[in-house]
Amino acid sequence: MATYVIGDIHGEYEQLKTLLNKMNFSTEDELFVLGDVVDRGPHPIKALQYLMSLPNCTCLIGNHEVMALICLKVLQNEITEDFLDSLKEEDMMYLVDWMCNGGRSTLDEFQKLTREERKDIIDFIGDFETYAELTVNGQDYVLVHAGLGNNFCCLTPIDEYPLDDLIWYRPDYEVPYFEDKIVISGHTPTQNISCNPRPGYIFKGNNHIALDCCACSIKGRLAGICLETGEEFYSRE
Repeated sequence: MATYVIGDIHGEYEQLKTLLNKMNFSTEDELFVLGDVVDRGPHPIKALQYLMSLPNCTCLIGNHEVMALICLKVLQNEITEDFLDSLKEEDMMYLVDWMCNGGRSTLDEFQKLTREERKDIIDFIGDFETYAELTVNGQDYVLVHAGLGNNFCCLTPIDEYPLDDLIWYRPDYEVPYFEDKIVISGHTPTQNISCNPRPGYIFKGNNHIALDCCACSIKGRLAGICLETGEEFYSRE
């Protein structure tokens, strides 16, 4: 049995399948996904449906799931002129913000689903965890989409952090948050971590592991790691 953690998928369904194949992922293993499965890439709904089929997969919620969930609940019904005319201003603002942040690909696939399939997708996203705590081979890990907020304190239990802290605020990768725990996060492209000696590949340092390697960009890749061995996996070089 192995424990795998993968970063932001962002609709890259084919890369997801390639990555799990490279891991030789099986029903004996455990998979954790750090959020942002949806938006930007070509097949976010297919990626969600694939993850739904895996009984040994735990998904954490990312900022893109939060945006999508708000909007998809509104858009469960058929989009007609009458429906658009009935939308509240607040709902329209959420939709515009989501579209500006890559929501179009998610919406396009969502609209092709049956009513029952739409409900299944919404229910699935709604069950995403906010964080996970693991111990593997005696090492403790905290898994979270983004970070632990601007007001991090090692004495604060993770379940006391506001959701926004966990899905929006980027950590300081140059500062160890815990002496005895490793924080594994996505959200921040490793290309943008100044202390990363390998921009675009997994960052390890200062009791941090960062896994968002910009899968949906031309020069990016979907990345994952095995916690038992520390081995890194990439959908492409």
